[in-house]
Amino acid sequence: MRMDGFTGRLATTSAVVTEAMYFVSPTSAGPETLAEFVDASGMEVYDLCQPPELRAAAALMRRYADTPMDFADATLVLLAEAPSVNEIRWCCTTRRRHPRSRGCWDGPAPPPMRQGRRA
Repeated sequence: MRMDGFTGRLATTSAVVTEAMYFVSPTSAGPETLAEFVDASGMEVYDLCQPPELRAAAALMRRYADTPMDFADATLVLLAEAPSVNEIRWCCTTRRRHPRSRGCWDGPAPPPMRQGRRA
């Protein structure tokens, strides 16, 4: 993946890395390639697994169960809602379980979600 000209920072969660490792594991070089990308890109990986974060993720999963939202998705929402995150320029998902939850989005971030509503 080329990232020429990218000046932002990459961030994800350990739950997303776990899912990604699962998805790339059928290819023999997949896990190593993913690990090299995370390392070389300087990606920040947040471990959102403390009890308050687990409760918040579980509440999101319950709230968006019809979408559906798994734990990795919920941790990304929690990361995006962190006070230190003020802009998301690009987001992509590979969700296959629901047609409304697939695809990529590029552009200024919508207002953050707060308590299930747009701020």
